[in-house]
This record gives sequence, C-alpha cells and structure tokens, in this order.
Amino acid sequence: MRKFFLIAAVFTASACATPRERIADSLTGYGLDEARADCVGAELQRHLSLGQLQELAAAARAFRERDPNPSRLTVDDLLRVASQVRDPRVSIEVAKAAGRCRLTPLGFAPAKLDMDDA
Repeated sequence: MRKFFLIAAVFTASACATPRERIADSLTGYGLDEARADCVGAELQRHLSLGQLQELAAAARAFRERDPNPSRLTVDDLLRVASQVRDPRVSIEVAKAAGRCRLTPLGFAPAKLDMDDA
C-alpha cells in the first residue's frame, strides 16, 4: 500500500519541490540509488507536461487498488501504470526514462550508476 501512496505523492503538487525532486524522492524510498532516481525524475520532468504527470498520478492511484504485491516497486510496475494513461506518449517516455537511466526490467538494479558515464 505504501508504494502507491508514494507513487501518487510523486505527482502531487508541492510548493517547494519540483516534479523531478518528488519523483526522485519517491523512487529512492523504494531502494533505487539516488543517481538513477534523479535521472528518472529529470527525464520525466523534461519530456512530460504537468498534465501528463497528473494523468500518470491518477493511473498510479488506480493501479494501487489492484496491485498483488504492494510492498515492492519494479520497472514493470512503472510501465504498467504508464500504459494505463490514454496518452501514448506517457508510456513511451516512462519506457525511455527506464532505459536511459539503466533500470532493469525485473526491478531496480542495486549497483550504483556513475551518471557521468550515461
């Protein structure tokens, strides 16, 4: 249950945090190293509008109710949530962010990433 509250919080309006920061904070809460979490946050903020991020948040809330394993967040979960948004660009950009930020398809890779090599 905690996972989806954090996913939804990623996209909830906040007076002092950018979407990039909210996304990164949420993902580090699931064990993703800071470099990759920041990378995903930056990619999504750069390539999606605020409206698209809000649609992604709504999809995350709906997904929360159906998740069989709410204690773990994987790349597959992120892609599944993004696929629920009617705008196909959201799914594409989430998938691109996962690839650019070197997230593994079976979950987050535990190794640290030197973002200077990306």
